Amino acid sequence: GPLILCTFMATILQGHDSSDAHTADGGPEFAEVFVIVWVGAMIVTLNTKLLGGSISFFQSVCVLGYCLLPLVLSLIFCRIVLLANQNTALVIVRCILVLAGFAWSTFASMQFLGDCNPPSRKALAVYPMFLFYLVVGWMVISHSAD
Repeated sequence: GPLILCTFMATILQGHDSSDAHTADGGPEFAEVFVIVWVGAMIVTLNTKLLGGSISFFQSVCVLGYCLLPLVLSLIFCRIVLLANQNTALVIVRCILVLAGFAWSTFASMQFLGDCNPPSRKALAVYPMFLFYLVVGWMVISHSAD
């Protein structure tokens, strides 16, 4: 599940290599996206465990991976929107799509992982999740047409 989502996202976001510096799109490579997602999930999980969370390491990584689904759906819809000629309205549509995916991902992960931490440390556990999905959302919204 999470591995398939991450691999799909990394494949779609992969930049195209070009020998001419002027035609390269500057997008992330497959390994960069893959590493950002998995290292980010591990750091959020480690933070949850250090704060006294009552969830296992692999359960947390798995939940964070499954909560990528809304951002993957946003990526698919953004790719469809990128097929049209770009104008300001379509950029706003892409921003709304990614914002909705980001909010859904963050909310879903908070529902699963927020409650496994002591109430006094809940904000400390939620903030890294927010940043993790913000970075992934930024990769989705900054991806441009080929």
